[in-house]
Amino acid sequence: MTPIKQRVTYQELDSWGTVADLGSEILEGEAKIAGRMTFGAPTDPVSAGYFAATRSKFRMVYPFTEQATVVHGEVVLTDEKTGQSTRYKAGESWFVEKGTPVLWDVVSDSFTKHYLAVV
Repeated sequence: MTPIKQRVTYQELDSWGTVADLGSEILEGEAKIAGRMTFGAPTDPVSAGYFAATRSKFRMVYPFTEQATVVHGEVVLTDEKTGQSTRYKAGESWFVEKGTPVLWDVVSDSFTKHYLAVV
């Protein structure tokens, strides 16, 4: 069993570059990212881990189906298909299907989620 820790910050994780390295389009800020796997590897059919980003705005099309819970900070996610925007804070979760275009707005200095992804 692996406990999912609350209040994990960007500084506690391993640098992963920027969201542009993952194929996202940076709209504002540096969009630096960090993370740490808790299960599997990013290329596995099922994986889990922490993902953090610095204050920024960026656009991405989800490359996998994901359930995620915010453990630190705040982010506003906008489903660009429907236009629906939702603000997520620590303890709040979302589910998103592969292929969904999402606009991310990291409104705190940094934000961290723990996620479970299925390719």
